[in-house]
Amino acid sequence: MNNVLVIAYYFPPSGGPGVQRVLKHIQYLPEFGWNPIVLTVSNGDFPARDESLLAKIPSGIHVERTEIYEPYTLYRKLTGKPANTPIDVNVIKKDSQERSFSESIAEFIRATVFIPDARVGWLITAVDAGFRLIREHNITAIYNSSPPYTTSLIARQLKRRSGLRWVTGFRDPWTGFLTTPKRWFLPAWIDKRLEHSVFREADAVECAWEGIVKDIAGKFPDIPLSKLHHIPNGFDSSDYPTLDSTALPETSLQRRFTITYTGSMYGRRNPASFLAALALLMQRGVITPEEFSVRFIGRFGAEVHQMFEEFPHKPSLEILGYMAHEESIRYLLRSDALLLIVDEAKESEEIVPGKVYEYIGAFRPIIAVAPTHGAIHDLLQETASGQTAHQSDVEGIARVIGEYFAAWKAHKTFAPKYDAIAQYERKNATKRLAALLQG
Repeated sequence: MNNVLVIAYYFPPSGGPGVQRVLKHIQYLPEFGWNPIVLTVSNGDFPARDESLLAKIPSGIHVERTEIYEPYTLYRKLTGKPANTPIDVNVIKKDSQERSFSESIAEFIRATVFIPDARVGWLITAVDAGFRLIREHNITAIYNSSPPYTTSLIARQLKRRSGLRWVTGFRDPWTGFLTTPKRWFLPAWIDKRLEHSVFREADAVECAWEGIVKDIAGKFPDIPLSKLHHIPNGFDSSDYPTLDSTALPETSLQRRFTITYTGSMYGRRNPASFLAALALLMQRGVITPEEFSVRFIGRFGAEVHQMFEEFPHKPSLEILGYMAHEESIRYLLRSDALLLIVDEAKESEEIVPGKVYEYIGAFRPIIAVAPTHGAIHDLLQETASGQTAHQSDVEGIARVIGEYFAAWKAHKTFAPKYDAIAQYERKNATKRLAALLQG
């Protein structure tokens, strides 16, 4: 059994989709000859916490937690926000015009000082801890999961000091992405230099969606394409409980047609178009409020909560807030259709959120508010798991909702392509990562 050092900021008890990819790798790497040694943080400022995920860490796995110097306490004080405000949901804005003066100052500091991101303070403790783990556990390879991109800089330093094989993993692109701060020329130049050095010095780059591969190849033509590997996210069928008739409200025969959304929404990712389409169907009499329900599970920005409040048929909405991953899966299975909303941005055609695979694994029809020519559309077509309508196409979204509603009323069974879906089991992704670690 080879030992691999896994460097991840988002690790239990952190919640959210970013945790699932690395946690599943941890669970399945031993089946492919790799014993993970985890380096993570002891005091991370996570947007969401899910204590139940601690039980998912395999027994016998060594997890080293080191202190990180987080700037968000100061950030909240500077912007006048409560101490427990989740940073991603409530302070990321569409553009600078929507920010208050204090938020604009804080954003300037973030864009100028925190390079590559606000987790850069972890370098102070993580590099020494990582090198000690390499010596003590006879590590033979290094793997890190980004974002935050600071994990790549930690891994780069350990690669330089140890000479070990290094696979760097990316769930999102680095510079020029929709979450990248708008930096002025000097910090932007430094950030891009750091990004390039990571791709140049890593032995392999593992990308969660093909758009990341295209992004790297477009920005850095000197990076060999043979170094870039698309390993998609997936779902783990062992996470899906078997619900008997007493635990599951009747799906195809229940009184209300139920759509479920899970995840966060804020800024460019919001339900405005979907709610407009739903209101249009009710206005036309296609659907009545009494036979329809939409569940929103997750963390939502203030502007999204305002949209919920202003919806003309508010009793048809159920806002449940963030919940443990296992419980959110149960709600997927208790649904007649699932709602996916992608950020309205230039990158939307390439973005493939990890949760779309969990939706597919639930075998429920997916209503995707996303580009009709893009990676999500192709995935849904490949697996026959749902339909897409663009964020700007309210009529198209209404058509998709109406079709699935009509099928539900007619008691039609939904039949995706099960064989195509099976290839996206998490274990298959980990097998490919193990091969990259081997070299």
